[in-house]
Amino acid sequence: MRANKLRPFVPSGLDYPLAVQFYVDLGFEIIFSDHGLTIFRIDELEFHLQNYHNLEMQNNYMLELCVQDLDAWWERIQRSGVVAKYNVKAKPPEIQPYGKRAVHLIDPAGVLWHITE
Repeated sequence: MRANKLRPFVPSGLDYPLAVQFYVDLGFEIIFSDHGLTIFRIDELEFHLQNYHNLEMQNNYMLELCVQDLDAWWERIQRSGVVAKYNVKAKPPEIQPYGKRAVHLIDPAGVLWHITE
């Protein structure tokens, strides 16, 4: 038995259009969008942004995006201007207690992205 993809459903928070634009500004490609769901792609990876708000869930939701060049991703985040534009938090690459080097980026809904090598 072989699995082909895992596509998480990520909550948008209160402002769905703002969340969509956040990911566009980060360089994700929209492959489908309507009032309740946007499917994003970057390279061969996809995720669903769901028009859904649950603060407790959002503040405890985490994803790990494994990339080949973490420093390039950090530069992408900085160049995109999302930290200032969306008043979100981002931490530069550093070794984590679990041994991976990671960037932490919190989206407008409060979802924490662990971007790792």
